[in-house]
Amino acid sequence: MTNYTTKQLGKLADIDKNYENGIAFLHDALGLTSCEVSVSVMPAGSKEPFNHKHKQDEEVYIFIKGDGCMTLDGTKVPFTEGTCIKVSPAAVRTMEATTDTLLVCIQAKENSLEQFSFGDGELC
Repeated sequence: MTNYTTKQLGKLADIDKNYENGIAFLHDALGLTSCEVSVSVMPAGSKEPFNHKHKQDEEVYIFIKGDGCMTLDGTKVPFTEGTCIKVSPAAVRTMEATTDTLLVCIQAKENSLEQFSFGDGELC
């Protein structure tokens, strides 16, 4: 057994062609135990077809390419390449893309992070 797992997603721009609804979820693909990570492509002019919120997980959206806006609790929050948005579980959210958009979403239980970065690292 190894201490790592890999998954080749293919070209990120082709995620919409290779994965259902244009979203590659990594939880099962990598055997994740602490979070869910997804990589998504939204074509220009597309919208999520629903509003949603979470019971316990916060989400961090990292926009790699494109622009558009998220609607968070009724407020339109614009995004462009390089924008990062943290959304608390109770926030009602949806998203629309003005241009072709590529994003990564990380989802984990709110207030569960106990250590991070250099506090968790050890020199070997």
